[in-house]
Amino acid sequence: MAVRVNTNTLMKRLFKAADLDTYLEGNESNLHSPDFYTLLKQACEKRNMLPAQVIERSQIERTYGHQLFNGTRRPSRDKVLQLALGLGLSVDETQRLLRAAGKSPLYPRLKRDAVILYGIGKKLPILTVQENLTKYGLTLLGGLKNGSP
Repeated sequence: MAVRVNTNTLMKRLFKAADLDTYLEGNESNLHSPDFYTLLKQACEKRNMLPAQVIERSQIERTYGHQLFNGTRRPSRDKVLQLALGLGLSVDETQRLLRAAGKSPLYPRLKRDAVILYGIGKKLPILTVQENLTKYGLTLLGGLKNGSP
């Protein structure tokens, strides 16, 4: 099994490589990451939770949530965040799930992201995160403007 290297090392190797083929072949074991659905299922198993429990805790519509779990729907960034909150993921686990879904990571310089990061870091329930988003006049998870039904 190849040794896993950090991102900075990969970056250095990339720019020192004679060509792209050499880099890709020499670092193949460090260039893959699990897909969104695999990470989601692993997180459920780790926490002994069923998809239905996560969907309910995430405040995602049931049918849509099951489509996310079975891979027939691609999640929006907000849905990934709702699932992360429903699962009680750490900040690092949430960022990894976002990357696996092809979504941008949370960025603490953005006010909305900072509110969400705070909630994830403090293990707040999604309802409290939504209340904080409303308090600061920010768009709720799920895309609703605060004050919308």
